[in-house]
Amino acid sequence: MEAQQQNIATQRIVVFTGFILLIAKFLAYFLTKSNAILTDALESIVNVIAGIFALYSLFVAARPKDSNHPYGHGKIEYISASIEGILIFIAGISMISKATYNLFYPTAIEKLDIGILLTTVAGIINYLLGALIEKRGQETHSLTLIADGKHLKSDAYSTVGMIIGLAIIYFTGYAWLDNIIAISFGLLICYTGISILKKSISGIMDEADYEIIAEIINVLNTNRKDNWVDFHHVRVIKFGSRFHIDCHITLPYYISVKDAHEEIEQVEILMKQHFENQVETSVHSDPCKFDFCSICLKQDCKVRQFPFAKRIEWNIENTMPDRKKAT
Repeated sequence: MEAQQQNIATQRIVVFTGFILLIAKFLAYFLTKSNAILTDALESIVNVIAGIFALYSLFVAARPKDSNHPYGHGKIEYISASIEGILIFIAGISMISKATYNLFYPTAIEKLDIGILLTTVAGIINYLLGALIEKRGQETHSLTLIADGKHLKSDAYSTVGMIIGLAIIYFTGYAWLDNIIAISFGLLICYTGISILKKSISGIMDEADYEIIAEIINVLNTNRKDNWVDFHHVRVIKFGSRFHIDCHITLPYYISVKDAHEEIEQVEILMKQHFENQVETSVHSDPCKFDFCSICLKQDCKVRQFPFAKRIEWNIENTMPDRKKAT
């Protein structure tokens, strides 16, 4: 819960900063009448709206599990990211539409120097904030923070390109370039929105997250015990920043139920320590068979039928399938 509270505190900073940048960008637009700057200002509206909903979703996701939500409330983070992706896409379309209109019905551009200065400061703040919350989102596996971070960073990248374009306009006087720049970054913003939307839909559909699965397998390989003959049928279901690990462990067939339970508890403790208690596990034990002897690391086994041949390093290919025999 501590990680979730820190995520909420981080998102509060994002929303507050978003309001300040929104005011600064619209001030730059009213001073310059530049459509390129307006595209940046319109995206800031999306940033603030998406940030508020993201903050709400983090509050909901932090609620404890209950009888109606036995896996918690984390799935709302995917809904939040979906809405953010849609809003970003709509903002991009709006930018393209207005810039296209002004290609044929141009407006005069004024005070570009002040506009460039205000936009530059906003872009730097956006990048630093985006990098901060994206890193935080990756550390806590929060799609809401990752989506917000990528959004702010893409906003900063587009700001850099826009500033270069505005500087060219400032020195050349080619005002029509303003609309071309706005259309270009409108397309970029549409692409960002679609990317975030695809990621959130993948989470709603429980698409396999191979990065997390690889991390789980690495933890198991690093802390391998002799009794852990094999792991298979490893699956992960994500619920926002929390996730559920489901897997099968092959243990020596002759150990007691109590001993098997203790081995499973060791796996659960490892996962919770590594993922900072943002995980719950469901581990099913399978008894070993004699065809596992050649890969079994247990040297004091009194029922071994075949000599040890080689150590199998667990990986995505040999742990995800639901198999009962050694590979």
